[in-house]
Amino acid sequence: MTLKKVRESGRRLPEIAAAFFRLGCVAFGGPAAHLALLEDEFVSRRGWIGRQRFLDLMGATNLIPGPNSTEMTMHLGYERAGPPGLFAAGLGFVLPSAMITAGLAWVYVHAGSLPAAESALAAIRPAVFVLILGAVWKLGRKAVSDWRLGVIAVGVGAAVVAGVGEIPALLLGGVCGGLALLLPRPSAIASALALALWSPATVLAASGEAPSLGKLGLFFFKVGCVLYGSGYVLIAFLEGGLVEQHGWVTHHELLDAIAIGQFTPGPVLTSATFLGYLVAGWTGAAVATAGIFLPGFGLVWVLNPLVRRLRESRTTAAFLDAVNASAVGLMAAVAIGLATASLNTVTACVFAGCAAVGLFVVRWPAVWVISGAGALGLLSMLVKQF
Repeated sequence: MTLKKVRESGRRLPEIAAAFFRLGCVAFGGPAAHLALLEDEFVSRRGWIGRQRFLDLMGATNLIPGPNSTEMTMHLGYERAGPPGLFAAGLGFVLPSAMITAGLAWVYVHAGSLPAAESALAAIRPAVFVLILGAVWKLGRKAVSDWRLGVIAVGVGAAVVAGVGEIPALLLGGVCGGLALLLPRPSAIASALALALWSPATVLAASGEAPSLGKLGLFFFKVGCVLYGSGYVLIAFLEGGLVEQHGWVTHHELLDAIAIGQFTPGPVLTSATFLGYLVAGWTGAAVATAGIFLPGFGLVWVLNPLVRRLRESRTTAAFLDAVNASAVGLMAAVAIGLATASLNTVTACVFAGCAAVGLFVVRWPAVWVISGAGALGLLSMLVKQF
C-alpha cells in the first residue's frame, strides 16, 4: 500500500467506524436482516462496492466459519480502507451489541430477571421481514442471471425449508451449480465435499475444569474457529461445552443468554458476552467476546483478496456464481420462516405495511425504518396503557 493510500485509508477510518457503530445500534433481526441492512446502506446508498462484488463476498463468507453478517461488515471495511478499515468496521458493528449485552448481564445478575421490551420487538420483527424481502429481490435479480441459477436458488431454499442444514445445502448448491455451469476441477469438488463432511465437534474437546480467563477465552476462540452457518448453530456448541462439559453455567442461564443475544441489536454471538460475564464478571465478558470474534477478523483478512481471484478464474467463478444463487435461496428460506413468526396479528401486518411504504415508496434508509418501527411499537404500548 502506497503512502497516499495509507493516508486516504486513515482519513476514512472515522467515517467507517461511525457508520458501522450506528448500524450496530439498530441491527435487529439476525444475519439475513443484517445483510439486508448492509446492502441497503453500502451498496444502494453509499455505493462503496457494486452489487456483484457484494454477492461474491457474501457467497465466500458463507464458506468460512464465524458470524456471516459480522464478517461481511469486515469485508466492507476492508474494501473501503484496507486492513485498518476491516478492524474499524468489525469493531464498530460488534461493540454496541457487546456493550448493551454486558449491561444487561449486570442487570440480570443483580436483579435476577430480564428487562421486557416485547412491544418494541413486536413492531421491529415485521419491519425486518419486509427488509429481508427487499434484499432478496435486489440481490436475487443480480445473482440469478439465468434459469440454471434460478433452479439452484429455489432448490437450496426448498432444502432449507425442508430441514436440511444451511451449510450442507449451500455446499450442495455450489457444487451442483458449478457442475451445471462449468465442470470444475475434481479437486474443487473433493474439497467442498470434505468441508461438508468435516465435524467440528472434535475440535471443541476440552477438559471440564474450573473456569479461568485463559480457559474461557480459549473455549470461545475454538467456537469462533469452527462455527459454520448462522449464529443459532452457536446454541448447540454452548450447550455441549459450557453446560454439559464444563458446568460453568446452567441450562436456564444459557437460554437467558440466547434470549438476550436475540433481543439486542447486532450479532447473536454476543450471547458469549453475557455468558462470559456470568462466568467471570466484566473481564470474562471482554475475554469471551474477543475470543469468539477474533477468528473472523483473521479469516476475512486472508479471504478478501482471494475472492477477486476466484471471480477472475473461469472455473472458480462458476462455483462462486452457484454459491451466490444458493445464498439468495437461503435468505428466501429465512424470509419464509419469519413470515409466520412476524405476521401473526393484524397489528403486525399493519407494521409491515408501514415498513414497506417507508422502504420502497418513500425510500427511507433501512436504519430509519427499523428505528421507526421500534418507536411505533413503544408508542402503541403507551397508548394501550392510557
